[in-house]
Amino acid sequence: MTDHDDAVPLIEHLKELRGRLIRAVLLILVVFGGLYAFSNELYTFLSAPLRILLEDRAGMIIATGVASPFLVPLKLAFVAAVMVTMPFTLYQIWAFVAPALYLHERRLMIPLFVSSVILFYLGVAFTYYVVMPLVFAFFTSVGPVDVNITPDITAILDFSLKMFFAFGLAFEIPIATVLLVISGITTVEKLSKKRPYIFLGCFVVGMLITPPDILSQTILAVPMWMLFEVGLFMARFVKPNVKAEGESTTEETESESKA
Repeated sequence: MTDHDDAVPLIEHLKELRGRLIRAVLLILVVFGGLYAFSNELYTFLSAPLRILLEDRAGMIIATGVASPFLVPLKLAFVAAVMVTMPFTLYQIWAFVAPALYLHERRLMIPLFVSSVILFYLGVAFTYYVVMPLVFAFFTSVGPVDVNITPDITAILDFSLKMFFAFGLAFEIPIATVLLVISGITTVEKLSKKRPYIFLGCFVVGMLITPPDILSQTILAVPMWMLFEVGLFMARFVKPNVKAEGESTTEETESESKA
């Protein structure tokens, strides 16, 4: 086989990857175009947990930047489009890598992909309906009574997105735990013995990616630890990844049929 023959499959893979990336980006842009028409309503919905509290303290949301009233809803609409189309994007990634996986790996990865998307959305929903009301209530209640609270529109968006992605990723801990066991990197027994360190690590992570208050850190750390326990329980029902004798990938099967 010549170097040219080796390069042909690589070029075909790159073409397929480019095509799948283009499809994912196009869908994001289409959804973004649709959401931008409702971008102001999206921001109103996003800021609702804080606005309700500000009304009780005679506070208001302000825009300190000249272009903020335009750029902030624009940014929110784009991020929302990325999150909404995430299942399709992940499917494109899956369709690209699936031929290189063994049959038992494909059977395992499909439920992991589905559950990872569901868990991420659950993390975002938990942030909006549980975390943000508690955190905003804490921040608006600890200051002096005669201080008017006037948060900036950009700061609210950045804070909210940071919390969304922090909790969305934190809710992926069960998937990460199962993958560590499946890949053979560690075992359920080893992870069980390291519970105290993992519990402490959850609070360290909470301290690094949440606002500098104990409430936000605890609200993130406790669910992370609980999700780790869920992942540990799920990992007891899986076995380390071992290739079955005679098993081949889809690409290997296709290559053999062409030979």
